[in-house]
Amino acid sequence: MSQASASVFVRCSCGRLHWGRYGAAGLLLADPARGVLLQRRAWWVHHGRTWALPGGAIEAGETAVNAAAREALEEAAVPVDAFRAVAASVVDHGDWSYTTVLALADGAEARAANTESAEVRWVDPDDVPGYRLHRDFAAAWPDLRDRVGQELVFVVDAANVVGSRPDGWWRDRHGAAERLRDQLAKLAEAGVPDPDDPAVTWWPRIILVVEGRARNVQSVPGVEVVAADTDGDSKIVEVVARQKAKVLVATADRELRRRVAAHGASILGPGTLRTRLDEL
Repeated sequence: MSQASASVFVRCSCGRLHWGRYGAAGLLLADPARGVLLQRRAWWVHHGRTWALPGGAIEAGETAVNAAAREALEEAAVPVDAFRAVAASVVDHGDWSYTTVLALADGAEARAANTESAEVRWVDPDDVPGYRLHRDFAAAWPDLRDRVGQELVFVVDAANVVGSRPDGWWRDRHGAAERLRDQLAKLAEAGVPDPDDPAVTWWPRIILVVEGRARNVQSVPGVEVVAADTDGDSKIVEVVARQKAKVLVATADRELRRRVAAHGASILGPGTLRTRLDEL
């Protein structure tokens, strides 16, 4: 943990002391072959000798993601390019909060990198409750366990979303689809709330399904563009059906909603999506 001015104890309204004037963050790194990365805290730190996540105080002006990445590097020698952040889960006490950044490993190696870490270890998620855990991590683990290794795939029905606003899109359908794509690229960085849990934000993998005159729209970083040769709805169902992740679909088409819901997808209305894009 950094010893900057942010690194002080806060007397929380819950009656406990928490670390970090601006809150704290930790990295929950998951690897399908090795499990999740845990850190055993040194004997001399707060809640020493317990197991938790690499993490610590958020510094002034720092995002929770940047703080979690910095702490993982300082405490477990995990470089930022060795993982992909996919979600954030926030426990908010009002005057203090802790953000767990859930990430997928990309061949990341880890080791105890400073004196605050007694040991780091890859642990099967099912074995985590058997460890002597930091009290707050133990309380959060049941909800976190359900999200370990998950990601959100956001499938957007381009024709339906573009057509939801009478802004002259019919005069340039290709250009309208490109503008939507570029807005979605910003959304991929900003994140979207979990449809079932407002405490969770996802940085989704976005798939924009286009058809007709928009079929030549190209992918950009953050947005994969998939062209439908004929029936856009059937292509969307095909895309949804092959996903193994949590899926959110943006469309107002009633029949399409029914078809993708049959594959377990959640639905986001075009109006709600447009509002979020306008706020970026």
